[in-house]
Amino acid sequence: MYVIRKGDKAMNDPNGERFASAAACVCERIRLPLLSLPGEVRRSAQEIRLRTGRPVCVCCPGGVYFLKKSGGVSCLPEPDCLTASKTDLEESFRILCGYSVYSHENEIKNGYVTIRGGHRVGICGTAVVQNGSVAGVRDVSSLGVRVAREVPGAADRLLGLLGNDVSGGLLIAGPPASGKTTVLRDVARQLSDGLRGMPLKVAVVDERGEIAGVFRGEPQNDVGRCCDVLDGYPKAEGILTAVRSLSPQVVICDELGTQAETEAVGQSLNAGVAVVASIHAGSVGELIRRKQAAALLETGAFRRVAMLGGHDTPGKIRGIYKAGDLLAEGDGGGSADRRGVSRGLSGVV
Repeated sequence: MYVIRKGDKAMNDPNGERFASAAACVCERIRLPLLSLPGEVRRSAQEIRLRTGRPVCVCCPGGVYFLKKSGGVSCLPEPDCLTASKTDLEESFRILCGYSVYSHENEIKNGYVTIRGGHRVGICGTAVVQNGSVAGVRDVSSLGVRVAREVPGAADRLLGLLGNDVSGGLLIAGPPASGKTTVLRDVARQLSDGLRGMPLKVAVVDERGEIAGVFRGEPQNDVGRCCDVLDGYPKAEGILTAVRSLSPQVVICDELGTQAETEAVGQSLNAGVAVVASIHAGSVGELIRRKQAAALLETGAFRRVAMLGGHDTPGKIRGIYKAGDLLAEGDGGGSADRRGVSRGLSGVV
Protein backbone atom coordinates (compact mmCIF):
# COMPACT_ATOMS: atom_id res chain seq x y z
CA MET A 1 0.00 0.00 0.00
CA TYR A 2 1.20 3.51 -0.76
CA VAL A 3 1.51 6.06 2.01
CA ILE A 4 1.42 9.84 1.81
CA ARG A 5 4.75 11.59 2.30
CA LYS A 6 5.04 15.10 3.66
CA GLY A 7 5.48 17.72 0.98
CA ASP A 8 4.60 15.36 -1.85
CA LYS A 9 2.41 17.59 -4.06
CA ALA A 10 1.12 17.16 -7.60
CA MET A 11 2.75 20.42 -8.68
CA ASN A 12 6.26 18.98 -8.09
CA ASP A 13 6.31 17.11 -11.39
CA PRO A 14 4.67 17.41 -14.85
CA ASN A 15 2.96 14.02 -14.65
CA GLY A 16 1.51 14.98 -11.28
CA GLU A 17 0.10 18.11 -12.90
CA ARG A 18 -1.39 15.99 -15.68
CA PHE A 19 -3.09 13.81 -13.11
CA ALA A 20 -4.41 16.91 -11.35
CA SER A 21 -5.84 18.33 -14.58
CA ALA A 22 -7.55 14.99 -15.29
CA ALA A 23 -8.99 14.92 -11.77
CA ALA A 24 -10.40 18.42 -12.28
CA CYS A 25 -13.55 16.91 -13.83
CA VAL A 26 -14.32 14.90 -10.69
CA CYS A 27 -16.55 16.26 -7.91
CA GLU A 28 -14.77 17.89 -4.99
CA ARG A 29 -15.54 15.12 -2.46
CA ILE A 30 -13.48 12.70 -4.55
CA ARG A 31 -11.10 15.15 -6.22
CA LEU A 32 -9.45 16.30 -2.97
CA PRO A 33 -8.43 12.77 -1.86
CA LEU A 34 -7.17 12.09 -5.40
CA LEU A 35 -4.94 15.17 -5.29
CA SER A 36 -3.55 14.00 -1.94
CA LEU A 37 -2.31 10.69 -3.33
CA PRO A 38 1.42 9.88 -3.19
CA GLY A 39 3.50 11.11 -6.09
CA GLU A 40 4.31 7.64 -7.41
CA VAL A 41 0.60 6.93 -7.83
CA ARG A 42 -0.13 10.23 -9.58
CA ARG A 43 2.86 9.89 -11.88
CA SER A 44 1.95 6.39 -13.06
CA ALA A 45 -1.87 6.59 -13.02
CA GLN A 46 -3.49 5.76 -16.33
CA GLU A 47 -7.17 6.04 -15.36
CA ILE A 48 -9.48 7.21 -12.60
CA ARG A 49 -12.64 5.10 -12.32
CA LEU A 50 -15.88 6.13 -10.63
CA ARG A 51 -18.74 3.64 -10.36
CA THR A 52 -21.99 4.24 -8.50
CA GLY A 53 -21.92 2.49 -5.13
CA ARG A 54 -18.41 1.11 -5.71
CA PRO A 55 -14.94 2.12 -4.45
CA VAL A 56 -13.09 4.77 -6.46
CA CYS A 57 -10.25 3.13 -8.42
CA VAL A 58 -6.95 4.41 -9.77
CA CYS A 59 -5.57 2.21 -12.55
CA CYS A 60 -1.77 2.04 -12.88
CA PRO A 61 0.53 -0.22 -14.93
CA GLY A 62 1.15 -2.26 -11.80
CA GLY A 63 -2.54 -2.89 -11.10
CA VAL A 64 -5.75 -1.36 -9.81
CA TYR A 65 -5.70 0.55 -6.53
CA PHE A 66 -8.61 1.66 -4.36
CA LEU A 67 -8.80 5.16 -2.94
CA LYS A 68 -8.95 5.26 0.87
CA LYS A 69 -10.84 7.84 2.91
CA SER A 70 -7.88 8.15 5.26
CA GLY A 71 -5.43 8.87 2.45
CA GLY A 72 -3.44 6.74 0.03
CA VAL A 73 -4.63 3.66 -1.78
CA SER A 74 -5.08 -0.02 -1.09
CA CYS A 75 -4.49 -3.02 -3.33
CA LEU A 76 -7.79 -4.53 -2.17
CA PRO A 77 -11.19 -2.98 -1.41
CA GLU A 78 -11.46 -2.30 2.32
CA PRO A 79 -14.13 -0.79 4.60
CA ASP A 80 -12.12 2.45 4.60
CA CYS A 81 -12.31 2.80 0.80
CA LEU A 82 -14.03 5.87 -0.65
CA THR A 83 -17.24 4.93 -2.45
CA ALA A 84 -18.72 7.01 -5.26
CA SER A 85 -22.39 7.86 -4.79
CA LYS A 86 -24.98 8.57 -7.45
CA THR A 87 -24.74 12.26 -6.50
CA ASP A 88 -20.97 12.13 -7.04
CA LEU A 89 -21.46 10.71 -10.54
CA GLU A 90 -24.11 13.28 -11.43
CA GLU A 91 -22.02 16.20 -10.23
CA SER A 92 -18.87 14.90 -11.95
CA PHE A 93 -20.81 14.46 -15.18
CA ARG A 94 -22.00 18.07 -15.04
CA ILE A 95 -18.46 19.31 -14.33
CA LEU A 96 -16.85 17.44 -17.23
CA CYS A 97 -19.55 18.81 -19.55
CA GLY A 98 -18.87 22.35 -18.33
CA TYR A 99 -22.43 22.40 -16.96
CA SER A 100 -23.67 22.30 -20.55
CA VAL A 101 -24.58 18.71 -21.37
CA TYR A 102 -26.30 19.80 -24.59
CA SER A 103 -23.07 21.24 -26.03
CA HIS A 104 -21.41 17.81 -25.69
CA GLU A 105 -24.33 15.87 -27.13
CA ASN A 106 -22.43 14.41 -30.10
CA GLU A 107 -19.55 13.21 -27.92
CA ILE A 108 -21.81 11.75 -25.24
CA LYS A 109 -23.74 9.60 -27.69
CA ASN A 110 -20.39 8.12 -28.73
CA GLY A 111 -19.61 7.29 -25.11
CA TYR A 112 -17.02 9.88 -24.13
CA VAL A 113 -16.22 13.54 -23.48
CA THR A 114 -12.74 15.02 -23.98
CA ILE A 115 -11.77 17.65 -21.43
CA ARG A 116 -9.04 20.30 -21.31
CA GLY A 117 -5.61 18.71 -21.55
CA GLY A 118 -6.74 15.94 -23.89
CA HIS A 119 -8.06 13.66 -21.15
CA ARG A 120 -10.89 11.46 -22.41
CA VAL A 121 -13.69 10.52 -20.05
CA GLY A 122 -15.59 7.35 -20.91
CA ILE A 123 -19.28 7.46 -19.99
CA CYS A 124 -21.41 4.47 -19.03
CA GLY A 125 -25.12 4.60 -18.31
CA THR A 126 -28.52 3.90 -19.83
CA ALA A 127 -28.67 4.47 -23.57
CA VAL A 128 -31.28 6.81 -25.04
CA VAL A 129 -32.14 5.14 -28.35
CA GLN A 130 -33.86 6.94 -31.23
CA ASN A 131 -34.55 5.31 -34.58
CA GLY A 132 -32.30 2.40 -33.69
CA SER A 133 -29.27 4.55 -32.82
CA VAL A 134 -27.89 5.83 -29.53
CA ALA A 135 -28.83 9.50 -29.21
CA GLY A 136 -27.57 10.06 -25.68
CA VAL A 137 -26.96 8.61 -22.22
CA ARG A 138 -28.97 9.06 -19.03
CA ASP A 139 -28.58 7.80 -15.46
CA VAL A 140 -24.78 7.81 -15.68
CA SER A 141 -23.48 4.87 -13.65
CA SER A 142 -19.72 5.04 -14.21
CA LEU A 143 -17.01 7.35 -15.50
CA GLY A 144 -13.52 6.40 -16.65
CA VAL A 145 -11.07 9.32 -16.80
CA ARG A 146 -8.12 8.36 -19.00
CA VAL A 147 -5.10 10.44 -17.99
CA ALA A 148 -3.41 11.88 -21.10
CA ARG A 149 0.31 12.37 -20.69
CA GLU A 150 3.03 13.96 -22.71
CA VAL A 151 6.07 11.70 -22.72
CA PRO A 152 8.87 13.42 -24.66
CA GLY A 153 10.92 10.68 -26.26
CA ALA A 154 8.08 8.14 -26.28
CA ALA A 155 8.67 7.65 -30.02
CA ASP A 156 12.48 7.51 -29.82
CA ARG A 157 12.72 3.73 -30.03
CA LEU A 158 10.12 3.45 -32.78
CA LEU A 159 11.56 6.16 -35.01
CA GLY A 160 15.06 4.83 -34.44
CA LEU A 161 14.06 1.35 -35.58
CA LEU A 162 12.41 2.88 -38.65
CA GLY A 163 15.53 4.84 -39.54
CA ASN A 164 13.55 8.04 -38.92
CA ASP A 165 11.56 7.31 -42.07
CA VAL A 166 7.76 7.21 -42.07
CA SER A 167 7.40 8.14 -45.74
CA GLY A 168 5.86 4.77 -46.59
CA GLY A 169 3.19 5.15 -43.93
CA LEU A 170 3.03 3.55 -40.48
CA LEU A 171 0.20 1.81 -38.63
CA ILE A 172 0.66 1.52 -34.86
CA ALA A 173 -1.32 -1.37 -33.35
CA GLY A 174 -1.89 -2.29 -29.74
CA PRO A 175 -4.54 -3.03 -27.11
CA PRO A 176 -6.23 -0.26 -25.11
CA ALA A 177 -3.86 1.68 -22.80
CA SER A 178 -0.77 0.39 -24.62
CA GLY A 179 0.46 3.93 -25.32
CA LYS A 180 -0.65 4.34 -28.95
CA THR A 181 -1.83 7.94 -28.54
CA THR A 182 1.21 8.92 -26.48
CA VAL A 183 3.54 7.56 -29.16
CA LEU A 184 1.56 9.26 -31.95
CA ARG A 185 1.78 12.58 -30.12
CA ASP A 186 5.55 12.29 -29.82
CA VAL A 187 5.89 11.25 -33.46
CA ALA A 188 4.10 14.48 -34.42
CA ARG A 189 6.37 16.53 -32.17
CA GLN A 190 9.62 15.02 -33.38
CA LEU A 191 8.77 15.13 -37.07
CA SER A 192 7.38 18.67 -37.07
CA ASP A 193 10.18 20.02 -34.88
CA GLY A 194 12.83 18.54 -37.14
CA LEU A 195 14.31 16.32 -34.45
CA ARG A 196 14.67 13.53 -37.03
CA GLY A 197 16.07 15.60 -39.92
CA MET A 198 14.45 18.53 -41.69
CA PRO A 199 11.15 19.67 -40.12
CA LEU A 200 8.15 18.14 -41.88
CA LYS A 201 4.72 19.66 -42.39
CA VAL A 202 2.49 17.56 -40.16
CA ALA A 203 -1.30 17.64 -39.91
CA VAL A 204 -2.94 16.01 -36.89
CA VAL A 205 -6.58 15.01 -37.32
CA ASP A 206 -7.70 15.04 -33.69
CA GLU A 207 -11.33 13.93 -33.68
CA ARG A 208 -11.44 13.26 -29.93
CA GLY A 209 -8.99 15.94 -28.87
CA GLU A 210 -6.61 13.44 -27.30
CA ILE A 211 -3.48 14.00 -29.36
CA ALA A 212 -3.08 17.78 -29.24
CA GLY A 213 -5.62 18.56 -26.51
CA VAL A 214 -6.72 21.81 -28.16
CA PHE A 215 -8.45 24.25 -25.80
CA ARG A 216 -9.89 27.47 -27.24
CA GLY A 217 -7.79 27.11 -30.36
CA GLU A 218 -4.47 26.38 -28.64
CA PRO A 219 -2.93 22.88 -28.36
CA GLN A 220 -2.32 22.00 -24.72
CA ASN A 221 0.13 19.28 -25.76
CA ASP A 222 3.38 19.83 -27.65
CA VAL A 223 2.90 18.52 -31.19
CA GLY A 224 5.73 20.55 -32.68
CA ARG A 225 6.25 23.85 -34.45
CA CYS A 226 5.28 22.76 -37.96
CA CYS A 227 2.07 20.98 -37.03
CA ASP A 228 -1.50 21.95 -37.97
CA VAL A 229 -4.30 20.50 -35.86
CA LEU A 230 -7.78 19.76 -37.20
CA ASP A 231 -9.56 19.56 -33.88
CA GLY A 232 -12.88 17.74 -33.63
CA TYR A 233 -12.98 16.80 -37.32
CA PRO A 234 -14.32 13.32 -38.10
CA LYS A 235 -11.21 11.43 -39.18
CA ALA A 236 -12.30 10.71 -42.75
CA GLU A 237 -13.30 14.33 -43.40
CA GLY A 238 -10.26 15.65 -41.56
CA ILE A 239 -7.81 13.58 -43.60
CA LEU A 240 -9.31 14.82 -46.87
CA THR A 241 -9.47 18.41 -45.62
CA ALA A 242 -5.80 18.28 -44.60
CA VAL A 243 -4.76 16.91 -47.98
CA ARG A 244 -6.83 19.48 -49.89
CA SER A 245 -5.96 22.60 -47.91
CA LEU A 246 -2.81 22.17 -45.82
CA SER A 247 -0.37 20.39 -48.17
CA PRO A 248 1.00 18.19 -45.39
CA GLN A 249 3.83 15.72 -45.80
CA VAL A 250 2.51 13.58 -42.96
CA VAL A 251 -1.03 13.14 -41.61
CA ILE A 252 -1.41 11.69 -38.11
CA CYS A 253 -4.64 10.36 -36.62
CA ASP A 254 -5.80 7.96 -33.92
CA GLU A 255 -7.93 4.80 -33.98
CA LEU A 256 -8.85 4.20 -37.62
CA GLY A 257 -11.46 1.63 -38.51
CA THR A 258 -14.44 2.74 -40.60
CA GLN A 259 -14.88 2.29 -44.34
CA ALA A 260 -14.95 6.06 -44.87
CA GLU A 261 -11.64 6.41 -43.02
CA THR A 262 -10.09 3.64 -45.09
CA GLU A 263 -11.15 5.36 -48.31
CA ALA A 264 -9.73 8.69 -47.07
CA VAL A 265 -6.42 7.01 -46.26
CA GLY A 266 -6.33 5.58 -49.78
CA GLN A 267 -6.90 9.03 -51.27
CA SER A 268 -4.09 10.51 -49.17
CA LEU A 269 -1.74 7.89 -50.63
CA ASN A 270 -2.69 9.01 -54.12
CA ALA A 271 -1.87 12.58 -53.09
CA GLY A 272 1.62 11.60 -51.96
CA VAL A 273 0.95 12.10 -48.24
CA ALA A 274 2.29 9.67 -45.63
CA VAL A 275 -0.16 8.55 -42.96
CA VAL A 276 0.80 7.58 -39.41
CA ALA A 277 -2.18 6.17 -37.55
CA SER A 278 -3.22 3.70 -34.87
CA ILE A 279 -5.63 0.80 -34.58
CA HIS A 280 -6.79 -1.46 -31.77
CA ALA A 281 -5.37 -5.00 -31.77
CA GLY A 282 -4.17 -7.18 -28.93
CA SER A 283 -1.78 -9.23 -31.04
CA VAL A 284 -0.50 -9.67 -34.58
CA GLY A 285 -2.96 -12.52 -35.12
CA GLU A 286 -5.86 -10.39 -33.93
CA LEU A 287 -4.74 -7.57 -36.21
CA ILE A 288 -4.70 -9.82 -39.27
CA ARG A 289 -8.13 -11.22 -38.45
CA ARG A 290 -9.72 -7.77 -38.22
CA LYS A 291 -11.41 -6.87 -41.49
CA GLN A 292 -10.83 -3.17 -40.83
CA ALA A 293 -7.10 -3.72 -40.42
CA ALA A 294 -6.87 -5.82 -43.59
CA ALA A 295 -8.75 -3.14 -45.53
CA LEU A 296 -6.36 -0.45 -44.28
CA LEU A 297 -3.28 -2.48 -45.20
CA GLU A 298 -4.71 -3.27 -48.64
CA THR A 299 -4.82 0.45 -49.47
CA GLY A 300 -1.03 0.38 -49.67
CA ALA A 301 -0.82 3.45 -47.45
CA PHE A 302 1.01 1.60 -44.67
CA ARG A 303 4.31 -0.01 -45.55
CA ARG A 304 5.01 -1.05 -41.98
CA VAL A 305 3.10 -1.95 -38.83
CA ALA A 306 4.42 -1.43 -35.31
CA MET A 307 2.94 -3.67 -32.62
CA LEU A 308 2.93 -2.32 -29.05
CA GLY A 309 2.84 -4.31 -25.85
CA GLY A 310 0.11 -4.27 -23.20
CA HIS A 311 -1.09 -1.71 -20.65
CA ASP A 312 1.59 -2.85 -18.19
CA THR A 313 4.35 -1.72 -20.57
CA PRO A 314 2.87 1.33 -22.39
CA GLY A 315 4.82 2.42 -25.46
CA LYS A 316 7.01 -0.69 -25.62
CA ILE A 317 7.61 -1.96 -29.16
CA ARG A 318 6.82 -5.66 -29.48
CA GLY A 319 7.72 -5.88 -33.15
CA ILE A 320 7.74 -4.11 -36.52
CA TYR A 321 6.37 -5.86 -39.60
CA LYS A 322 6.01 -5.34 -43.32
CA ALA A 323 2.37 -4.81 -44.22
CA GLY A 324 2.76 -7.13 -47.21
CA ASP A 325 3.95 -9.98 -44.99
CA LEU A 326 0.98 -9.53 -42.67
CA LEU A 327 -1.47 -9.60 -45.58
CA ALA A 328 0.20 -12.74 -46.95
CA GLU A 329 -0.09 -14.45 -43.57
CA GLY A 330 -3.74 -13.45 -43.36
CA ASP A 331 -4.43 -14.94 -46.79
CA GLY A 332 -2.61 -18.12 -45.80
CA GLY A 333 -4.68 -18.69 -42.69
CA GLY A 334 -3.42 -20.23 -39.45
CA SER A 335 -2.08 -18.50 -36.39
CA ALA A 336 0.02 -15.50 -37.33
CA ASP A 337 1.40 -15.30 -33.80
CA ARG A 338 3.01 -18.74 -34.18
CA ARG A 339 3.93 -18.68 -37.86
CA GLY A 340 6.39 -16.74 -40.00
CA VAL A 341 5.24 -13.27 -39.02
CA SER A 342 6.73 -13.87 -35.57
CA ARG A 343 10.15 -13.27 -37.09
CA GLY A 344 9.38 -9.58 -36.80
CA LEU A 345 9.79 -9.88 -33.04
CA SER A 346 13.52 -10.32 -33.34
CA GLY A 347 14.15 -7.19 -35.36
CA VAL A 348 12.95 -4.65 -37.85
CA VAL A 349 11.61 -5.88 -41.17
